[in-house]
This record gives sequence, structure tokens and C-alpha cells, in this order.
Amino acid sequence: MFRRRFWFCLVLTAPVVVTSHMVMDWFGYRIEAPGLTWVGPVLGSVVFWWGGWPFLVGAVREVRDRAPGMMLLVAMAITVAYGASLATSLGAFDLDFWWELAALVTIMLLGHWQEMRAIGQARGALAALAALLPDRAERVAEDGRTEPVPVTDLRVGDVVLVRPGGRVPADGRVVDGAAELDESMITGESRPVPRSVGDRVVAGTVAADSALRVRVEAVGERTTLAGIQRMVAEAQQSSGRAQLLADRFAAALFYVAMATAVVTVLVWTLMGRGDEAVVRAVTVLVIACPHALGLAIPLVIALSTALAAKSGILVKDRLALERMRTVDAVLFDKTGTLTRGEHVVTEVAAASGIEHDELLRLAAAVESDSEHPMARAIVAAAGEQGGTAPATGFRALPGRGVQATVAGREYAVGGPALLRELGVRLPDVLRDSTGRWTARGAVVLYLVRRPDTVLGALALTDEVRPEAREAVVELRAQGVRTIAMITGDARPVAESVAADLGFGSGDEVFAEVLPAQKDAKVTDLRRRGLTVAMVGDGVNDAPALARADVGIAIGAGTDVAIESAAVVLASSDPRGVAAVVRLSRASYRKMLQNLAWAAGYNVVALPLAAGVLAGAGLSLSPAVAAVLMSGSTIVVALNAQLLRRVRLGATNAG
Repeated sequence: MFRRRFWFCLVLTAPVVVTSHMVMDWFGYRIEAPGLTWVGPVLGSVVFWWGGWPFLVGAVREVRDRAPGMMLLVAMAITVAYGASLATSLGAFDLDFWWELAALVTIMLLGHWQEMRAIGQARGALAALAALLPDRAERVAEDGRTEPVPVTDLRVGDVVLVRPGGRVPADGRVVDGAAELDESMITGESRPVPRSVGDRVVAGTVAADSALRVRVEAVGERTTLAGIQRMVAEAQQSSGRAQLLADRFAAALFYVAMATAVVTVLVWTLMGRGDEAVVRAVTVLVIACPHALGLAIPLVIALSTALAAKSGILVKDRLALERMRTVDAVLFDKTGTLTRGEHVVTEVAAASGIEHDELLRLAAAVESDSEHPMARAIVAAAGEQGGTAPATGFRALPGRGVQATVAGREYAVGGPALLRELGVRLPDVLRDSTGRWTARGAVVLYLVRRPDTVLGALALTDEVRPEAREAVVELRAQGVRTIAMITGDARPVAESVAADLGFGSGDEVFAEVLPAQKDAKVTDLRRRGLTVAMVGDGVNDAPALARADVGIAIGAGTDVAIESAAVVLASSDPRGVAAVVRLSRASYRKMLQNLAWAAGYNVVALPLAAGVLAGAGLSLSPAVAAVLMSGSTIVVALNAQLLRRVRLGATNAG
């Protein structure tokens, strides 16, 4: 709308300016033509009523809402200019004012067009997210045939076919097939992620290499993508402290501008300069137009939340993002946040007479038919070393382990309970290794050849994320005083993980803590005067996430995470916490810079507009004032765009 009105008014403004007697005198030319005196009043009136209509409507709305602001100031400026111009044409004043009115309205339209364009580009992240969803899906019928249907027709329980290169149409779980999925639109991570039967997939992600059949679990507004869109929209529309400050300043500026305009009129009128009184009053109202102020905060908010969303950082609460710049304690939940939440084989110790690879191969053969997470970890480790041996006669031993026959011999895998039941003694060669593993909290499993020979032991631990170590380093580099970890695990386990992460003397470890007690630990940290950010998975950590000054949930797939946290790290990468700190500080810095520019501009420009220095030959016309006002808007917009230089995301978090 503003773009269309701008170009139309620009075409009408050109002849008004060219035929103005004031402009002719400035540039030393003369145009004589019949009806020339009507060019300004006719075209100027069209510019005022059609080009200025959005400002007039906005002013009425602000008056009705008793919330004076930018539109009211603009409307007052152009209305006074129009009234003075009309009075000039009727002989009440000796002023050629139409060209200034037309230029003023046109420049105002240009400023609003650029403002709306800038904010619209930043908010284009929402449209980009919406475009990720396909319009149609291939629903699989009971007889196995596929039928194309609109995505809006999908229901929970439907099975859909996702072809190679196709987008997943709805949230669900894989029921057939395996493929690498591009999940960058959710996590910000460019590397494809393997997904197979039983794994959850998210609407909008792309099957890179193979076909999948997915059972739909969520559609429409219940999908993760829709949740991300809601969070981005809410964050861009929410107000923080800086926005409240800008709103108060805009309201105050209205009253200051009105008072300044009234005083200006009185002073110049008393000096016997009625014409100059009108010019100065109009200039004051134009200068006071808070374009830059109105753009200072919304554009930063829109840009920061859009940039964050592209990096898998979903900001739900602007106030929380602002608080993140002051955080001096970050409390991480251990399992699933600092660690992967899945055990892996970290060490193998073999008794005499057997090689490490053979020990792992036999243990994996025994565990191959088990669904236990520890069994899958052993099988996966053996797969990396060349695979497992065939096994028969698999049998679970509840509470003790499993057993199976490999190459005609019976073997069993289990923990200390298995050794006690079999009545076997641990070989001395394994004691040092297993004792050391147990001390640092590892799960120790033994391979026993029946009836009573212990062949070796395996250590399984919840693997620390490599990126978690980087997160600790980055947070410390950014001045975070205390990095803490909270877990329900035994203290030896917690201390081992903390040492692996590089915790220092100022950091803390809370071990053997029940989920219900986590929020009490957050309260304790806050009592010490610390501003606390809690990072957890958003399920059993929900009370602590809500209790913290800033709650940060790892993973965007759960409703609990969305409800309990102010920020969601869709990539599950703890380095995102340091990225949030960087974003918070950078965006707040841009807000303050923009506010300082907008406020300082008005402080300097208003006295000039009122004619304080007119005696020294320094004064501003309304048109020049409009140019300066638009210039301040451009400065604010360009300064906000520098936010794009902030480095976010897991791949460039450093």
C-alpha cells in the first residue's frame, strides 16, 4: 500500500515542486503558463487526501485508543501544512507552501514503505517455514496402494509415503524404510540425520536418499513446524523492556512536540512573524515524527528472532532473551543435554587367552536378539569392528543378563548379579580395570563362558557430547561465572562427567537429585544472587525450567518443552546456550544504539525546527525536516541489519 501510494504521489509531487515560485527563485528559472497557480492546490490536495490518508486514519485510531504516537504526529504535521497551504491559496498567508506539503507526504510514504519492507523481510522467516510443508501427500491405503490427497485431509493414524527428495507432510514415526533426512529447517544443522523404523520424523524435513512410510501422529497446528511458527510470531510481536521504553518515549515525544509547537507559534507571532510561526510549527511537528523510534525496536526483534530460528534457536519470550545477557549461572541437566542419553561401549578388558575384538564379537553375538539399550550399544560397537558371530538359543535371565549359544558353546553376558549367581570369581587381571570403571560410574558387564570362566569385561557409559565441552568453554569465555550440572546419578558418575567437561573450581555439581528437587536447586542458586538459566529436556525438568530466570529446553518435539521454556534449542546442541547469550547481548546493544540515535536526533533537531538559531541563519524547512527524519530512519534500519553479522548455530558457534 505504501509503495503504491509513494510512486503515485512522487509523480504528482514533481510538477508541484517544479512550478513552485520559491523553487523557481532558488534555481533562477521561470515557467509561465495559463492555470499554473492551480497546479499546487489541485495536485497538492490529491497528495494530501490520497497519499496522507493512511496517516490520518492511524491518527484517529491513536486518539480513540488514547495512545498518541507516530501516526498522530505525522497526521498533525501534514494537516497543519495543508491548512496553511490552503490558506495561502486563498490569500490568508503570503506563502508558497504546496510543494513542501507534497514533498513531506511523499517522503513520509517512502519512510513507511521502507520500514514495512524491512520488517516484512525479517518476518519472512514465517512464510519460509510455511512454504516447507508440501501441499499434497501420498496416503497409503490398506491394500498398499497410494493415493494423492491434500495435506489438510491427513488424519492421525494415516500412513503416508515419502519418496526420495520429498518432504514429510506431517509429524509421525517411520513404520517402514530407512533414509537420511535433511532436518536443517528444524535444527539448523546442515548434516543429514539417519532415520529408520521407530524413529520420529517432523513435518517439512526432506528424505534425501530413500523412501519412507510414516504413520501420522500430528497434523495441522499440532505439528512441530506449526509450533515453531507460533513461537517465532509470538517472539516478534512481544515487547521487552527496550520496547516499553520506546513506547513511553514516543508518547512523551507527542506532548513535547505539541508543547514546542505551541510555544513556537506564540513566540514567532509575538515577534510579528505570523507566516514564520506557521512554518516553524509545521517543521517542529515533522521533526518530531518518531519514524526512527518506531522502527528502532520492532526491526531488531524481528531480525533477531528470524536469525535465531534459522539456526535452530526458537525464542518464545522476548523478556527472557533480554535477561539472557545478564545470566551469570547456567545449570545443565546431565542426561540428554550434556550427554547423549544413550550408553556406548567405551572400554574393553580381556582375560588372558582372548583378544579384545573377539571378546566384543562374542558379547555382541549373545546380545544380538536383545532389545535392551545396553545390548544395542554392544552390538553397535561390534559392528564398527567387523560384525558379530551367529548365535542360537537366546534366553533372557531377568535381573542378571542374557545367554546364548555361539559356535556350540554357551555364553552369558551380565553384571555382578550374574557372577554371584554362577558363583564365579573375577580374574585378578580384570580387577583393576573394572574397579576403575565402577569408580567413575560406568556400567560394567562381563562375558562368561559357561559354566564358570570369565572371559572379559566391557565398560558402558552415557557418552558426553563433544559439543558439550565446547559449550562450557564458550560460556566461560563469555563471562558466565558459574556452570553447574544437575543429575539423579550417583556422585562418582556426576564427578566423572564434570571432569570430562572441564568443570573448574567455580563450577558446581548437584548429584543424586530427584526430578522434584531440581527446582529447589534453581531457587538456591537464585538466592545467592545469581541470574540463572536452566537447560533441560523439558519433560522432567519442567518445574526447574519454569523456576529459572531463563528456561532453555533442548529439543523442539515436546509440548512440555514449548510450554515450560522461554527458549528452545531445536538442534539439541548445548552450544546453542552460548549462541543465545551472544544474540541477547547483540540485539540489546542494537536496541539501545537505535534508541540513543532516535532520542538524540530529536533532542538536537527540535530546537532547530523551532527556529532557535534562525537569527544565526540556521533554520529548517518542513521538506528538509522530512528528509532528515527519513535519513534517521535509514540509519536505524542499517544499524539493525548489522545483527546479521552475529554468529549463531552449532557449526559456527565459536
